[in-house]
Amino acid sequence: MSDQIYQSESDHVCDTWQAFLQWVCAIGLLASAGVLAHYYGPQPDNELHAQVQQLSSQVERLKQEQAMPAMVLNRYRNSICYIFGVYEVGFPQQKPMLRTRISGTGFVVADGLLATNRHVAEPWYGDPDADALIRKGAVPQLNKLVAFFPGMAAPINVTPLSYSSSADVAVLQVDSSAAVHQLRPVPLAVDTPTPGELVAVVGYPMGVVGMVAKSPPAVYEKLAYRRDDMGAANELAALSLIRPSATCGHLGDVVGEKLIYDAPTAHGGSGGPVFDSHGEVIGVNAAYLDGFSGGTLGISIKTLRPLIAAAQRRTAAAGK
Repeated sequence: MSDQIYQSESDHVCDTWQAFLQWVCAIGLLASAGVLAHYYGPQPDNELHAQVQQLSSQVERLKQEQAMPAMVLNRYRNSICYIFGVYEVGFPQQKPMLRTRISGTGFVVADGLLATNRHVAEPWYGDPDADALIRKGAVPQLNKLVAFFPGMAAPINVTPLSYSSSADVAVLQVDSSAAVHQLRPVPLAVDTPTPGELVAVVGYPMGVVGMVAKSPPAVYEKLAYRRDDMGAANELAALSLIRPSATCGHLGDVVGEKLIYDAPTAHGGSGGPVFDSHGEVIGVNAAYLDGFSGGTLGISIKTLRPLIAAAQRRTAAAGK
């Protein structure tokens, strides 16, 4: 009797469980059918049109980002110059204690005005050896500062005009030259850049050495082992081989006035423009951290704008 009761209850439980499973499966099939109908079935025209527009805008954005480095290099190459200088630090009436050559990059931001790093325009800025001598009373002096522009056969003298007191940016004035006044200023971004977007850094990494390395074989053989950077740069200019390079990466972070990105650079690239995915300059390339590929640092263009305005006021007052 107990076996019959147990069998009857067991059959009842099995029947109930099977019915429950069938009911769950039926609901699942209905839900799946609904999902499939939503994604694969006919959709309202306005919804389909919105999806097509979204996909089209994403494709266009990707195309723009891929084309941006070539676009900015081709469009603004002639406005991005190689800067060479010589400075010394010493005590009055004595032989200089320190004499150093510098290489950097600058770019046209207004008629007759260049942007660069302060440590290019004022090369003893941040130099620990120079700082130690200056604290003892030594005097720094800029002996030479010239700019080599692509397409120009000779360098042009430049003069430091305004510096940031807190950031590594400066503005230089180009000595009178009709050719320079015809150069197109690079566009400066207005909006704050967004981490993750594509960036391109344009400049002269490794200075003369970098330009000689990518020159034709005959020029390379002639200049590769020359120790006279100024002489080599003059020869490159005469041959129209003053040409900046572009490297690409992504903006990793924005912290106050500092931009952090992974576009590689080297000494000589200091002061170059950092372009965003729209082809506008968001910063001035400033430094890199050895051993960390994502540790290239730039200064936000917002820090540069007041210096440009101050330099324009000074040049306007001097012209009166």
